[in-house]
Amino acid sequence: MRFLIIISCVFLCTNAYSQLQENQSAKKWADSVYNSLNNDERIGQLIVARLSIIDMKTMKITSLNDQVTDYVKRFNIGSICIFQGSPVYQAGLINNLKKTAKTPILFSIDGEWGLGQRILDSVLPLPKQMMLGAVKDSSIIYQYGKVVAAQCKRMGIQMNYAPVMDVNNNPNNPIINDRSFGENKFKVASFGIQYMKGLQDNGVMACAKHFPGHGDVDVDSHLDLPIIKKTFNQIDSLELYPFKKIFKQDVSSVMIAHLFIPSIDSTKNRPTSLSPIAIQELLRKKLEYKGLTITDGLEMQGVKKFYPNGEASVQSLIAGNDLLCLPDSIPMVVSKIKKAIEDKRLNWSDIELHCKRVLMAKYQYVINNNDTININNLTADINKDVPAMRKLIAENAITLLSKKDDAFFPLHQKHNQQKVIFVGIGINNKNSFAQKMKLEYNADLFFMDYGNKNKEAIQAMLDSIKKSGKKVVIGIHQVNRAPVKNFSMSNESVEFVKKLQQQTTAITFLFGNAYAVKNWCDAKNLVVCYEDDAIVQQSAFELLKGDLHYKGTLPVTVCDSFKFGFGICN
Repeated sequence: MRFLIIISCVFLCTNAYSQLQENQSAKKWADSVYNSLNNDERIGQLIVARLSIIDMKTMKITSLNDQVTDYVKRFNIGSICIFQGSPVYQAGLINNLKKTAKTPILFSIDGEWGLGQRILDSVLPLPKQMMLGAVKDSSIIYQYGKVVAAQCKRMGIQMNYAPVMDVNNNPNNPIINDRSFGENKFKVASFGIQYMKGLQDNGVMACAKHFPGHGDVDVDSHLDLPIIKKTFNQIDSLELYPFKKIFKQDVSSVMIAHLFIPSIDSTKNRPTSLSPIAIQELLRKKLEYKGLTITDGLEMQGVKKFYPNGEASVQSLIAGNDLLCLPDSIPMVVSKIKKAIEDKRLNWSDIELHCKRVLMAKYQYVINNNDTININNLTADINKDVPAMRKLIAENAITLLSKKDDAFFPLHQKHNQQKVIFVGIGINNKNSFAQKMKLEYNADLFFMDYGNKNKEAIQAMLDSIKKSGKKVVIGIHQVNRAPVKNFSMSNESVEFVKKLQQQTTAITFLFGNAYAVKNWCDAKNLVVCYEDDAIVQQSAFELLKGDLHYKGTLPVTVCDSFKFGFGICN
């Protein structure tokens, strides 16, 4: 026993010495680089620039490569955020920027559900955090983080703005919602830590967001400044809980939200992202956070509305942030920051503090992960682990909420006999689920998209289905992620599903946001699948057949009968 204690002490001392040596090496490197920079370049190290922009109406992508390359040459921009564009195209830009930069660039991405969240044309997305929140086994979330880390490293990206640590306790939240692990602070903390470790154990910087908690808002901070009118004790006991836990596990960075929370800082219209009280007093002193801080996007109206024309960037630094994410015109921002220093609103010691903190992070995550990206098989390499992870999540997340008719558990196959009807809601032709219903059950197929408002035609469809006397499998598809206008489902479709559930022997599979379950809480047989793709549909079909067992539990409360943690497992 004594021998084991001695060995443990030697290990701990050796590990502590190794960390001390690493910190000293990082500090020496950061000091050396800082001393080699001029004032504009020191400010430039604090800026995160976007590499492309997309028009959400036309979906046209505009590359900002020439502009960003100019900024890298003029200001030695410290970080660049990757958005839309094919992997090979993006890799070419990244490789050229690496050659151009005086100081290694920290490449980042807002990839909560992997690179497919941003690189849309050829990279497969992973499931969003709400679906992950339905999984019981937290080790799966670590594996998920590991897959995302591998994608990032293959793409030359060293920082991912994930995980979301917001507790989504407002079903009408227009911006977080399915991006959260759910409404339970303990699960959000536990799963967020596992995702973070999956990233950081594999060499990619994680970013806990959106401090101090964006889960209880009804305004999108991209469009305006949300207000949270809770007491500090309420925020401290709920919203701050996951952040406290992940800080203790050494998450390397945290993103500060654009929120007006009077109980933290009552200064009129001052977002938490620009608040010295929120950052220096609460985050740094009270919570003792030592890592990197980054603002949420400074191009968002939640901050620009009250602090336009580069003033948001100045106030961000006054508040104590290290990185300015996606500010307005970078030349204007650099000029405004220097003017603020002249006016003694800031000083160069502030810039030095933030710049060296950024450089220390680069020492840890960038300088040994800065090779030229090999474009051979790039897209295939990024995608290779995605299908298996999507399947693993689907098999563990899909949640059975009600089970009244044993005939569906499982639904036995009767070859050459038409005893089943499939009704596809939100679609007007066969998707993967419908194809499987036709192939393996020889099911009659009916479709009703959300544009169908013809009451007579809808009633005729209902009468025909009822008259057949067959078992009915309902698939609800193309459900909008956001809760606005009831997830963009038509009233007619919602009522049609209710009548099918009440007037036939039916099972309903909701392929979408769990909060949409509120429309059918009385359904006798009900399954929520969270997302809507071929892999999720395949897993749902296997559950229907009895080839898999239901394992998932609700990450959020959707109605009185279906609360957080509920799920029938078989």
